[in-house]
Amino acid sequence: MKLTKNICFFDLETTGTNVSKDRIVEIAIVKAFTDGTKEVKSWKVNPGIPIPMETTLIHGISDEDVKDAPSFKDLAPQIIEMIKDSDLAGFNSNRFDIPLLAEELLRNGFDFDLTKHRPIDAQVIYHKMEPRNLGAAYKYYCGKDLIDAHSAEVDTLATYEVLMAQIEKYDELENDNKFLSEFSSQRKTADLAGFIQVDENGNDVISFGKYKGQVVTDVFAKDPGYYTWIQNADFPLYTKKVFTKIKLKNGF
Repeated sequence: MKLTKNICFFDLETTGTNVSKDRIVEIAIVKAFTDGTKEVKSWKVNPGIPIPMETTLIHGISDEDVKDAPSFKDLAPQIIEMIKDSDLAGFNSNRFDIPLLAEELLRNGFDFDLTKHRPIDAQVIYHKMEPRNLGAAYKYYCGKDLIDAHSAEVDTLATYEVLMAQIEKYDELENDNKFLSEFSSQRKTADLAGFIQVDENGNDVISFGKYKGQVVTDVFAKDPGYYTWIQNADFPLYTKKVFTKIKLKNGF
């Protein structure tokens, strides 16, 4: 793979699927460097909340497994150091892993700026080319069965191999981070959760509620209390951050 910038492939195991409320219990990162080398790290994380039994049955991580593990706040500096110069890749990462990682960082007082990390989602590329899940993708592209799925490190290494194989298989896939990021994007959004979409003219547009389809700055102009409502409501922290950035940039 010809890299113009380092890529951190990563996978999260969590307490659930709610980006705003759930927490990370395991994170694995495979950092692929532009010189062709790679570095692999994984950590168990004490989420500070109980892990539901139905979730433990999926990834096999229980409260007992993480009771002595560091908190995300303690691990965050190491994670930031590892990803700071890299684009971010994963399997379903645009919809889940990146938004949840951003939420954990912001919740614990660390900044996250998506403009510094182009997202590359191997699942989106796979679904565009051969719609299926990670196990099927691994079998199809790599010719191997995915053993011990839902172990963060196993899933992350499998994702790394899948993307390498996708680039080799499809001539129309350019071997370039920027192209892969754009190709694996399903929709253009200003935030991670998709509450603020970007229209064909580059305007930030609200995608939900009574102002759905309206430009954010137009809404701020006619409803000054809307921003305050957003900040006090149960939206992801990164979404609130983007609304704040739009507000300040446009002098509201």
